[in-house]
Amino acid sequence: MQTEVLLDRFVTGLTPLTPLAVWAHGSLAGGDYQEGRSDLDLIAVLDGPLTSRTIWRLARLHARLRAEPLAARLHCTYLTPDAVDDTGRRHLTWAHEQLFKRPVTPVTRRELHAFGRVLHGKAPVGLLPPVTDRELGDFVVRDQRDFWRPAVDDASLWTRDVWVGLGLITFARASVTAREGRLISKREALDLLPGLGAPVEVVEDIRRRRYEDAAAPTGEWAARRAGLTRDYLGPAIDALVASYV
Repeated sequence: MQTEVLLDRFVTGLTPLTPLAVWAHGSLAGGDYQEGRSDLDLIAVLDGPLTSRTIWRLARLHARLRAEPLAARLHCTYLTPDAVDDTGRRHLTWAHEQLFKRPVTPVTRRELHAFGRVLHGKAPVGLLPPVTDRELGDFVVRDQRDFWRPAVDDASLWTRDVWVGLGLITFARASVTAREGRLISKREALDLLPGLGAPVEVVEDIRRRRYEDAAAPTGEWAARRAGLTRDYLGPAIDALVASYV
């Protein structure tokens, strides 16, 4: 499988930097991975400061991997043992074929502890602080309120497949996490969405695009789908935020 070839090349390429651990999270670890469609979400813990030379070597590694068919989907955030406690701290990350910084969110941290896949070295326990149910719930509700709710009001975003799919799936997952303190897969989220009142035809459209080779949406359907999604998500997010205590 192309995924395993790429992961092996990546971990081997990291060896000169003596990583303490390399972990997979997201769908790659959680059992809902779709090769060619899903991202490869990784965390690497390096033993030592991320000096300018280390960053240059990481950039070279990712550049060498570009010939691999799935390389553009490989995303990795780099941690060091002295910089793992603060969930708001931004860490060096390779994603979308560039280096930048972003936090390792409470959702990612909980995924790693709950079902993270160890690709190299030590397990998350002992290296990565655990996340409480309250911390996790606060984060997903805040994300719905501060990111997704304002995005619903921007109509230009919602004719795109990625916004419709992620918007509805993320809402369903946040609803379960806020209520029950647990994480669910994207497949489980799609199964739950009709029961949460989401438009069934939109949910089935997302399912076909994720698990089948569905044709691109027509302009008419894309516009209708956008309207149905926004009409549902706005009030649904408002209700979730209002009910969370």
